[in-house]
Amino acid sequence: MTERPAPAIHTFHPDLTEEKIVQLVATFYGRARADDLIGPIFNAAVKDWDHHIGKITDFWSSMMLKTGRYDGRPMRPHLMLPLTGEHFDRWLVLFEATTREIFEPDVAEAFIIRARRIADSFEMGIATTRGEIARPRHSV
Repeated sequence: MTERPAPAIHTFHPDLTEEKIVQLVATFYGRARADDLIGPIFNAAVKDWDHHIGKITDFWSSMMLKTGRYDGRPMRPHLMLPLTGEHFDRWLVLFEATTREIFEPDVAEAFIIRARRIADSFEMGIATTRGEIARPRHSV
């Protein structure tokens, strides 16, 4: 299978701003925290929501605007959570819907492609630590 190339989004795209990234992260996590499936996992794992939202904002700013502000290692905390494929599916549904509401279609698609790759990476990493084999499900 051939992977689709990422859309050509540049850091100077007029719809790709820090303010909109802040809006995306805050809106998404508000929805995720209230969600019946993933909310309990997020709420049990995150003690300081302001700090977490700041970290994730830095992550997406680094990913999309190349700011270099994110310095974490996101895989490790996720390995400790009781996550299944169903959780990643819901995370993506909420993230994709929120992204499409906030950004123009080409920018939203760039975020979504990256989010799907992240979901696959985490899902495969978690499977590996459990002695399982997983294939990408979202980014193919």
